[in-house]
Amino acid sequence: MAKSLLLPRAGGAFYEYTPGEAASFVVPAKPFTGRIAFSAAHVVCDPFADADPLHDARIDWTATLAYRHHLWSLGFAVAEAMDTAQRGMGLDWNRSKELIRASIAEARSVGGKIACGAGTDHLHPGPSVTIADVEAAYEEQVGFIEGEGGQVILMASRALAACARGPEDYERVYGRILGQVKQPVILHWLGDMFDPALAGYWGCKDDLDAAMDVCLRVIRANADKVDGIKISLLDAGKEIKMRRLLPEGVKMYTGDDFNYPELIKGDEQGCSHALLGIFDAIAPAAAQALHALDAGDMARYEAIMEPTVALSRHIFQKPTYAYKTGIVFMAYLNGHQSHFRMIGGAEGSRSIVHLAELFVLADRAGLLADPELAVERMKPVLALAGIRPQ
Repeated sequence: MAKSLLLPRAGGAFYEYTPGEAASFVVPAKPFTGRIAFSAAHVVCDPFADADPLHDARIDWTATLAYRHHLWSLGFAVAEAMDTAQRGMGLDWNRSKELIRASIAEARSVGGKIACGAGTDHLHPGPSVTIADVEAAYEEQVGFIEGEGGQVILMASRALAACARGPEDYERVYGRILGQVKQPVILHWLGDMFDPALAGYWGCKDDLDAAMDVCLRVIRANADKVDGIKISLLDAGKEIKMRRLLPEGVKMYTGDDFNYPELIKGDEQGCSHALLGIFDAIAPAAAQALHALDAGDMARYEAIMEPTVALSRHIFQKPTYAYKTGIVFMAYLNGHQSHFRMIGGAEGSRSIVHLAELFVLADRAGLLADPELAVERMKPVLALAGIRPQ
């Protein structure tokens, strides 16, 4: 049994915690059949790069690509260069191009499924930016990904949110880009809890139903070019409503890291596929649960997924965009990387109290693969915060 740790509570109190045994997740060596499941994947920074971590992020390519192989081995598709990879929050377009090219090549080597984020993040919002500039930026990134042989995830654009005057500008931009793509894309509607710069997306401030109408108009006008849409609004009711309104053949990919078990399970009128950041952190459990769902074992599916929800809601608590810190912390605890450092210095985006609670919730979900290793890796993080063993 792993040794105990002295963990902090809010306000300065401490408690002793001893992890339990790791859960045994046995994942069949076959693909999922009932749902398409993308895991957005984090990047591992190079901790020894002598470069500015805020403006010149360096990636540990060996560890980063090894994690993608880990996800493919469990049956997941990889959503590359998305916000989970700190896209736009430490990972710029130039470094994203390197990541996309390398990951597509690795996917091809093992027959893994991959889709990659195309946005406009090399175009900085400002008063001189025009709708034509946004279109050109999207065209550049879409062209790069399709040139590498990858499927496109068309990400939301900060520049478009800043310069659009109304829904008609969104319909113009998306219509132009979708009219040019070589294969159907996945649209990505990211709520402002994930990125405050996207507030009022689709030209409808503070009205999600009106925004949904605009998005649906775009999809219906270009249905043959849309594989599906991922929405990340953390509102199960809105997702279900939109899912029921999608044209036939257009998939809903849940991006709801609060309510994913019920949305993936579905109801009598349909279900959501998945494109989730939390799958990066809970991959073994999610993979086994999805196979149980394929087998029609709903009780097993729910029993595996349910303990992961508290962990996910903790990782994605406000400010939601700081969730990447928890994702990388899980990879560190589980031995997928040798350090807890992040591009942009984002390891400091969550408190030691938050990380301690994450450790406990991961243990309760059976997601500490080796509890003894996790304890040893937790100790220096606690020590850095001034907490010494008693």
